[in-house]
Amino acid sequence: MKRLKAAVIGAGYLGRFHAEKYAALPEVELVAVVDVDEGRAEALASMHGARGATDVRELLGEVQIASVVVPIGAHFPIACALLGSGVHVLVEKPMAASLAEADHMIELARRAGLVLQIGHLERFNPALLALGGILNQPLFIESHRIAAFGPRGLEVSVVLDLMIHDIDIILNIVKSPVTAIRPTGLPVLSGEVDIAHARLEFASGCVANVTASRVSREPLRKIRVFQRDGYVSIDYLSRRVTVCRRVGGPEGFRITTEGLDFEKQDALLMEIQSFVQAVREGTPAAVTGEEGRAALAVALAISEAIRDQEAAFRARGVFVPENPL
Repeated sequence: MKRLKAAVIGAGYLGRFHAEKYAALPEVELVAVVDVDEGRAEALASMHGARGATDVRELLGEVQIASVVVPIGAHFPIACALLGSGVHVLVEKPMAASLAEADHMIELARRAGLVLQIGHLERFNPALLALGGILNQPLFIESHRIAAFGPRGLEVSVVLDLMIHDIDIILNIVKSPVTAIRPTGLPVLSGEVDIAHARLEFASGCVANVTASRVSREPLRKIRVFQRDGYVSIDYLSRRVTVCRRVGGPEGFRITTEGLDFEKQDALLMEIQSFVQAVREGTPAAVTGEEGRAALAVALAISEAIRDQEAAFRARGVFVPENPL
């Protein structure tokens, strides 16, 4: 079978890793790296025997698959140009800046029979992958994704930057419509919301408390899922799962605890391999456009509600901190 010709659009921090993974796959030929900065595109491309370019239109007709790893505002035009020319697309999360953009991307891929995969990388965390037979009808979920402040991702709020990972995971676990969202958040060091919390209520009765911060000193990435007769704790950083179960009937029971540890794996490589496999076999993406849209819808609703809260506070004369930068 012929090798798939691939391109990476975006030669920034994440683009470097996408190029590295494509170049390592024997069934793929990395043809080009595209970036608005010609020098950066050429530098990354030359590392992998590819060519650099500054305009995605230069590659149309030459490649079959592409990763879109650019700022969120550019996801839509670039993904549409690729999909409109018959290219299968892996686009980083969040998939678009609006639901209208997401819907158009999904429709383009559907009409052309193309794979549109969304880069929710946490789906490939080995600790999470091990929970297929353990989680069952969750009742309450609590997640924390906390990171130190850094220069990346500041063009969007922490909700679209970090929290959306856990939103996607929780939606995938609960598999029930969201009926209510009760959020709060504020900017601390940037012009966007840097710390946020949201309570999500589902039609199934499950409730999820989701917290994300990018202004903390110590990193934390953890989710706890409570269900009937059991409790599961997932620590993404240590790759450890703790499962507590009730054993016995109502007249007497005990709690058992089991710890599961997992070796570190290359989640991005697994993600790209799954994308390549979906293209080759004509199967659905590991994270479909519809799933990416669902996470985006919740994230945008949280962000909009936080903005509405801030506007209401200002209208009432309540102090709201200004961006100190």
